[in-house]
Amino acid sequence: MLLSLTTLDPSADPHVVTVPARTGTNIELRIHTSITVFDVAAAPWAPAASGFVVTVLVHSVDAATGLPRYLPPAEPGEWARAIFAEVDAAQGYFLGAVDPDTGEHRDGQLAYRLYLDTDRHAIRVPRQVVACPHYRMRTGDGDPEIRIVTTA
Repeated sequence: MLLSLTTLDPSADPHVVTVPARTGTNIELRIHTSITVFDVAAAPWAPAASGFVVTVLVHSVDAATGLPRYLPPAEPGEWARAIFAEVDAAQGYFLGAVDPDTGEHRDGQLAYRLYLDTDRHAIRVPRQVVACPHYRMRTGDGDPEIRIVTTA
């Protein structure tokens, strides 16, 4: 059901998975995952970098109408960690309820990103590609988590 971050080629079309939310009534999660290439020149205090950006957008919508619905971030965050886990779930970033490219607010959407080098190893976000705040995803024992069982 989930795509492989180590073998998937960059594409303009996102991989989409639709699942019912386990923590809400009549709420559906539409999970869009895409991989794009980045190549940025050096900047003051930031080295040049190139690799891949994995973006996970989790839309929580009403199952009947398709309109945005509120869902606490624990379940969408666990889906992002499950997708990132093939490489390194501890290196992902939470961007919030925004469009990751513009920083504009989006109702019913949570965005997550993982940055990979050219060998597909997780790296810290290159400063030159940040269009909106990036917050390290928490993976501590105190976090409320919903374990997503996946079969790839």
